[in-house]
Amino acid sequence: MGETVNMSKKLIAEVLGTFILVLFGCGAAVIAGADGTTGIGLTGISLAFGISIVAAAYGLGAISGAHLNPAVSLGMVTAGRMSVGDFIGYAVAQILGAIIAAFVLYVIASGSAGWNGGLGANGYGPGYLGEYTLAAALVF
Repeated sequence: MGETVNMSKKLIAEVLGTFILVLFGCGAAVIAGADGTTGIGLTGISLAFGISIVAAAYGLGAISGAHLNPAVSLGMVTAGRMSVGDFIGYAVAQILGAIIAAFVLYVIASGSAGWNGGLGANGYGPGYLGEYTLAAALVF
């Protein structure tokens, strides 16, 4: 029984931590400078991601380890520090946290008079930063 409660706390921490990371990191890109050249720019967007992940790690790390990303949790499985069953729970919690944050961000962004229906995009070719070709993007 105690292990179930402990795992519940871990999963809630992962939902909350991933929510924080997506809301503040992606929110900085979408609301305060999605093109990377205006608003807070690329440095501000990078800092928003970095500061939010550090805050989540310090605030929630003692509870769940603050993986905040299924790739990190998969690395823990590969290293033998987490079971596959726990990984599945963590991954579901992290995806849920990201979906909730994306919904909140959508509600906020779509409430702006200047909203054009997008939440930011990455890519290659005309219209994207650097306007790199497909070959350059694939090599990268």
